[in-house]
Amino acid sequence: MLKRYSREKMASIWTLQNQYASWLKVELAVVKAQAEMGLIPNESAKAILEKASFSPERIAEIEAEVNHDVIAFVTNVEENVGPDARYFHFGLTSSDVLDTSLALRLLEACAIIREDLLLLLSVLEEKSREYINLPIIGRSHGIHAEPTTLGLKFLSFYAEFTRNLKRLDNARQNLATGQLSGPVGNYSSKSLSPSLEARALALLGLTPTPISTQVVPRDIHAEFFTTLAQMATSLERLGVEVRHLARTEVSEAAEAFGAKQKGSSAMPHKKNPIAAENISGLARLIRSYAQAALDNVVLWHERDISHSSVERVIAPDATILMDFLLVRAKSLIKGLVIYPDKIEKNLNITGGLYNSQEILLSLCRKGLTRVQAYGLVQKEALLAAEKGLDFKGLILNSAPIREHLSQEEIEDIFHPERFYKWAQTILDRVLNSNQMKGPL
Repeated sequence: MLKRYSREKMASIWTLQNQYASWLKVELAVVKAQAEMGLIPNESAKAILEKASFSPERIAEIEAEVNHDVIAFVTNVEENVGPDARYFHFGLTSSDVLDTSLALRLLEACAIIREDLLLLLSVLEEKSREYINLPIIGRSHGIHAEPTTLGLKFLSFYAEFTRNLKRLDNARQNLATGQLSGPVGNYSSKSLSPSLEARALALLGLTPTPISTQVVPRDIHAEFFTTLAQMATSLERLGVEVRHLARTEVSEAAEAFGAKQKGSSAMPHKKNPIAAENISGLARLIRSYAQAALDNVVLWHERDISHSSVERVIAPDATILMDFLLVRAKSLIKGLVIYPDKIEKNLNITGGLYNSQEILLSLCRKGLTRVQAYGLVQKEALLAAEKGLDFKGLILNSAPIREHLSQEEIEDIFHPERFYKWAQTILDRVLNSNQMKGPL
């Protein structure tokens, strides 16, 4: 992944150094378990545990000759251990090491992503509480509908990301699995068994896959990558909302803009929503990785390696990008500039047309059919929109409507409180229902 979109903590998980370190961690867990179960000599296990080491540069030299990365790794370790290394990688096949170590690194990445997500949730909760009673026009199809509150807008995203947190935790639980089952998953070597597998994986904090072939079933990985894709889509929805609110014609919110920041090489007046647009663009990449992960599920018989090259790309890229996006989204929302005056101006721009539904319903309560009520209200609403007239005034001066509704009843309909009187209740309901914010 480009350094531009990488944070060091996440990127370090996917270095060659850490890849080989995770391979060695798996191999040594097997050595310990095999020695404890009397499958290899204790003296040899002790020598391996003391001397096993690797050099990425030396592995690269060997791989250039043998054209197999795991063999190159095992050979390099053998060079450092000596004769006792005959019990290193004893009975294992490459995928035992590769799949189990991949789980370890994906779990490391998952922990960072979860931490990022909790920080974003904290900021969204803060904004929800701050603006829970600030009325803002709601829009459907991009057209003014009825007022909501800015806090409820933020709360909608908070609720969505709590669902993403639950999805991530579920995917993480399923990822915490490995295999040490040999060439086709049936423990054919005398040095392997289900009990040995369970013992070694426990040392790594993993559980055995109930059944494997030569690989851990790839639907497990697909679940994780599709979870990231869903999370990226939620982030894009957040970014698109900010982009719409920042449009000149709306101007209800804007991204933070530094004192020395420039918006355009040509137009000095520009303040563009670059972070939100960046989120939209990178979300597309993460969704494409989900498709690749789904394609990886379909392998020939017990295994082929069509998935391997794909995972070398999507595992680091998807997790690095998700880490970057979550941190960027948190910064975007935390620094978001809100313009209450413009919010109020936009709220009133239609002269109260957003009260049309309640007038219709009030007429129905008075005995009119819905068709009759709709026709009376629509006539005045369309006139107000076309001529730029005050909708409330038209309603008060409509004889057919005034036959059924008094001035006091109409005034009550146009009181804004009804649009946010339940906002605090909704906020409490959402926050109280979130039981997933603590550490795993």
